[in-house]
Amino acid sequence: QVHLVESGGGLVQAGGSLRLSCEVSGSIFSIIGMGWYRQAPGNQRELVAHITSGGATNYAASVKGRFTISRNNANNTVTLQMNSLKPEDTAVYYCNAAMAPPYWGQGTQVTVSS
Repeated sequence: QVHLVESGGGLVQAGGSLRLSCEVSGSIFSIIGMGWYRQAPGNQRELVAHITSGGATNYAASVKGRFTISRNNANNTVTLQMNSLKPEDTAVYYCNAAMAPPYWGQGTQVTVSS
């Protein structure tokens, strides 16, 4: 069983920054890809950023250059640094473990005011 616990959401003004963290239980963290997704009201859940077990990253076009995903295999955490936030970044952000089946965190709210 894998458990994911997110932290770091909140309210920020446009142009500000937030840092999301996801702590993953279990000994498999270092061998699995991890991702951050988000879901705004009325929208489907979408991929924001992904990092492979080897550290390769990819980003949604809407966040490229503003967000950075990273991982620390020593303490089983994946982090999403979000800079230059925009109101359209407002959503619930979910941490994802790319397994079959995938595992999800409980979500953390990010609200960006204009």
